[in-house]
Amino acid sequence: MKRRPRRSTPAALIALVLAAAGALAAVVVIQMILGERPWLDYGATARRLHDVRWADLPVVVTGGVVALLGLVLVLAAVLPGKLTVLPLRGAPDSGASRHSFGSTLRAAAARVDGVDDVRLKVRRRSVRVRVRTRRTRPDGIADAVRDAVTARLDRIDPVRRPEVKVRLRAVRSTS
Repeated sequence: MKRRPRRSTPAALIALVLAAAGALAAVVVIQMILGERPWLDYGATARRLHDVRWADLPVVVTGGVVALLGLVLVLAAVLPGKLTVLPLRGAPDSGASRHSFGSTLRAAAARVDGVDDVRLKVRRRSVRVRVRTRRTRPDGIADAVRDAVTARLDRIDPVRRPEVKVRLRAVRSTS
């Protein structure tokens, strides 16, 4: 099972812009039907746009911004996002959420004797573990954390096995 994030933010922004433009057009049309002075005067807007040249700076800048926005939206639609559910071996449709995967590995690293703080990042091809200890002689803690996280990965059995990278920092207290 490979589940990717939805592209709801770009879709919501486009829907909001289109809804605002549609509401503005509806208000102007209703004002014109009722014989009131509309918010946007069609004649004045048409005359102003008729006097603008393609080579004028505001037209070029607006065209560039619209083209860049379009490119960003196309890339957001085409490029795949991070997996939200990581596929596991075993049952055909089994998977683990990225959050629970990281929490499980973090708990395994935190159970190692001498570890005071664990920070963990699950990346595409690696798991980066940053460990803090207050021991004056932190020999072997990094290897123990790597072994614990690797053993947990063996039990979870993901389809794509990430490389485990451990960084140890010994914090000595001044008391």
